[in-house]
Amino acid sequence: MAGDFRVLGPVEVFVDGRPVEVGHARQRYVLAALLIEIGQRLSVDQLLDRVWGEQVPSSGRDTLYSYLSHLRRVLRPTGTADLVRGTGGYELLVDRDAVDLHRFRRLVAEAGNADSTAAVALFGEASALWRGELCAGLDTPWVRSVRAGLDRQRLAAELDHADLRLSAGRHTELVDDLTSLAARYPWDERLAGQLMLALYRSGRQAEALHRYQELRTQLAEELGTDPGPDVQALHQRILSADSALVASSAERPPVVPRQLPGAPRSFTGRVRELADLSRALGHEHAVAISVIGGAGGIGKTTLALAWAHHNLHRFPDGQLFVDLHGFSPVRRPTAQDDALLGFLTALGVDPDRLPADPDARVALYRSLTFGRRMLVLLDNAATAEQVIPLLPGSPTCTVLVTGRAVLPSLIDRHGAHHLRLDVLPRAEAADLLTARLGEHRVAAEPDAADQLIDLCGRHPLALAIAARDAATRPSIRLAELADELGQLGLAALAHDTDPAASLPSVLSWSLRHLTEQQRQVFALLGVAPGPDIDLPAATALSGVPKASAAATLRVLEDHALLDRRPNGRYTMHDLIRAYATTSAHQHLSEQVRRSALERVVDFYLHTAQAADRFLDPASVEVYAGPLLVADLPAALAWLDAHHPHLLSAQRTAASDHRHQTVYHVAHALTAFHRWRGHRDDELTVWQAAAAAAEHLPDPATIAIAHRFLGHSHATSGRHDQAVEHLHRSLTAAENSNLDYHQAATHHALALAWEQRDDHRALEHAVHALRLFRLQENPAWEAEALNAVGWYAARTEDYDTARDHCEAALALFRQISQPHGEANTLDSLGYIEHQTGNHHRSISHYSAALTLLRELGDTAGPIEILDRLGHAHRAVGQQEHAATAWQEAVDLCRAQGRDADHFQHQIDDLLSPT
Repeated sequence: MAGDFRVLGPVEVFVDGRPVEVGHARQRYVLAALLIEIGQRLSVDQLLDRVWGEQVPSSGRDTLYSYLSHLRRVLRPTGTADLVRGTGGYELLVDRDAVDLHRFRRLVAEAGNADSTAAVALFGEASALWRGELCAGLDTPWVRSVRAGLDRQRLAAELDHADLRLSAGRHTELVDDLTSLAARYPWDERLAGQLMLALYRSGRQAEALHRYQELRTQLAEELGTDPGPDVQALHQRILSADSALVASSAERPPVVPRQLPGAPRSFTGRVRELADLSRALGHEHAVAISVIGGAGGIGKTTLALAWAHHNLHRFPDGQLFVDLHGFSPVRRPTAQDDALLGFLTALGVDPDRLPADPDARVALYRSLTFGRRMLVLLDNAATAEQVIPLLPGSPTCTVLVTGRAVLPSLIDRHGAHHLRLDVLPRAEAADLLTARLGEHRVAAEPDAADQLIDLCGRHPLALAIAARDAATRPSIRLAELADELGQLGLAALAHDTDPAASLPSVLSWSLRHLTEQQRQVFALLGVAPGPDIDLPAATALSGVPKASAAATLRVLEDHALLDRRPNGRYTMHDLIRAYATTSAHQHLSEQVRRSALERVVDFYLHTAQAADRFLDPASVEVYAGPLLVADLPAALAWLDAHHPHLLSAQRTAASDHRHQTVYHVAHALTAFHRWRGHRDDELTVWQAAAAAAEHLPDPATIAIAHRFLGHSHATSGRHDQAVEHLHRSLTAAENSNLDYHQAATHHALALAWEQRDDHRALEHAVHALRLFRLQENPAWEAEALNAVGWYAARTEDYDTARDHCEAALALFRQISQPHGEANTLDSLGYIEHQTGNHHRSISHYSAALTLLRELGDTAGPIEILDRLGHAHRAVGQQEHAATAWQEAVDLCRAQGRDADHFQHQIDDLLSPT
């Protein structure tokens, strides 16, 4: 933390720019006494004398002890000062330069040993520290004595400062300062002479002569003396208009550096970011610092230069610029001394007269920029250590930093504003392409231009490279260039001889500050399954402890190689991911890649299996590993978030011939796919699982894979394919005497034949029930009972249907399986509707929907809502029917399913008869 202790005026304390409350006035005076005499141990009597003088109260010692105790409690936690008690009294341990009084004395001493340019700046910085009289409000003999001595030091410094400014020809700006000073010290002859000379050189000879007469009268009346010989001689020279007095009167303004590179050509967009910078850099109470961060090639320097050139009017005293080469392929990062040397030289300091001590150079730089309205642009910074020595100390200055890495200490300690650049909005990306290629060429092939924007991911450097390729090949159509970029990918944005014009090279520079482990994790993230990743998956992928994985992700995020999204998701821009993937194949061994992918795929599989336990407790394949999700809502939330990762994980396992894993991923997703209506995905995962099952030794896997694949075809309306796979499943189960799998396949065949309104549906359901009862599993028996009831109802045997469904309902409730209970209530609702008991039907349907909604099933309700609508319509409740069908429409559309059937029913219901 940085402390700022002020006694040159009201006693105040600041830590990192924020005020610290140190108590009421007398308590502040105790602190001031300790600050003024840093390095000395003050006794209780001395402190009482300095703070109370001759008016020490009877309880003075106790009061003082209380004040000291409070100050210790306030200051010690800040880490900037500590009050200690030793033999002989109390001493405040604090950095001397953190106290404005001692900083003033140091600056004045340095000014006495510096060249004129530096000395003017140092005196100016010292003078600006004064906010009023020393320890304002305290009036004791001790403070009056200290104040008088310091007042003499201040006046001497002011006069030395004035001599230097007069020598530099800055007499015009001096007149007001010297006039105010002369009002405080009317009899000081040196001051009077300076004011006379400043007035004369400013063309105000009469006022200079009048000032001499005022001095002469005051000295005669108050002291009975005449002005000294130096002032008298100056008076005569002014009377005679001595030409030597005006020899140095030509203004010699301070050096105004103009170091900015040229404004970027064809700059477009970034309207929001430009406005953000202007807001962040608009305050005047402290040095305004803004850091522009982002990935390589994202346009940080371009934005900084565009803003700087647009705001040049705000910086009449100059602009400093340095490339710190924090991310450069051929240059080492710029050293502090080299950057300072460049700035000090630009500010007019003779290199031969620079202080040898680095800290003294920093102090000189801050003195020279003090009070000046300047912009300091620090480009391509890698670390805060490169930046902090180059920060001015004056609130009149503005600092703009660019770099790929977040600079935490610059934000925490110096209040820097961080602006992270992302890719361009689509409209701005189109503007960039148009600005570089011309409106005519883009308008001639708008679809190809859009394709280029998409392939470049709206990344500014990628777009610039694509535009350059198009501009240098005017005879080649944009469509052909887009096809080439689509085929070659990142390789099309590379350049063999000019690294700065090659996106892969520019991205590679971001890795130079990473450790070997961080580079490895970055590369592995490129090949990780799924569109993004979270911390648990990244921990599995990297094979390191969770804390280490989290730290690595944060480093990659800070270096703009990774983006943190809500809910703990980490993503990569497509081009950065393509570079990471290339790095993985070029720099990591096949064994390292394979091991990492096995770990992360197993993580996804095991968590999915744990989640599946809550969706399908009756599943044959019950996961026996650690419980990674706590309940059904957590299971559904995890599966919703990681569904694309699981699909990708299965593809990854298939490409590595991990057949067991391919099969188990499909099984773990089956219940979820049915709950969410992911019919196409269900078909895809079981096609992969069926192919994998051919390589597995357990014959049950073939029966299971073809059963689920057949079921997927059936639910998608592909009857022939469904029956084909289900009979393959049945044959495999019969050949291996797998009774349960025979029963389950008959159960699935019933669904397939129901779609043809075939009597075989009921036959298969009855066969399944007989086989399930042999297993003595109540959940399977209940499922089969409901199926027999449903298919009996479809054949209009409602008594048989009702008996079986009521038995199923009782059994489901007995074993607490709400999902099966809901399905059975749906069957009973259908039976009651078909037998004319519409109100009872509505009650069953409504109860089923309540259960499914509580479970979080979003696919199951669709068909029930359809049937509920018809039941409502049968009793004349058209509004309720429309509401049910509208909910079905919304669920279908949310799942990407066709909702026309339900919409037509609504339209027919609401149309006039």
